[in-house]
Amino acid sequence: MKAMGRLLPTPTLSLVLLITWLLLVRSIAPGQLILGAVLAVVIPLLTRGFWEPLPQVRHPIKLAWFVLVVLYDIVKANVQVSLLILSPKREPHPGFVEYPLSVKDPLTITLLANTITMTPGTVSTNVRLDRSSLLIHVLDMHDEQALVREIQERYERPLKEIFEC
Repeated sequence: MKAMGRLLPTPTLSLVLLITWLLLVRSIAPGQLILGAVLAVVIPLLTRGFWEPLPQVRHPIKLAWFVLVVLYDIVKANVQVSLLILSPKREPHPGFVEYPLSVKDPLTITLLANTITMTPGTVSTNVRLDRSSLLIHVLDMHDEQALVREIQERYERPLKEIFEC
């Protein structure tokens, strides 16, 4: 088992690399499968020194629920942004919010920033060097404090529970 861990230090990455290779070449010919498998083994081995240690998922059920919440929020935000754009009478109220971070782990901060960015209508633009806050651009902001509370409850708190607690 240890030999397998040395050969495939990140099995999920290896699987993603293999699938990506097969999708790129649009073939599952034996030669492409072999080449993809070689790349899926060699690339993680060559880049292993650059990777941060992967965090432990402390609550996999909460992670699954978090993914569902984010997917729901993405669909909901797409509808809201579409209605905003298509409505000639309603003008957006763009603005910037400095969001105070309670998470400190770099990966958790990255996941939070990416989650915010994936939700249409918001884009995270900057993380302070001291990791104390995240600057967020909002397409249609009405209540800054309500937005901060929503991000804390829907995204940051669950991420903290999943990875840091």
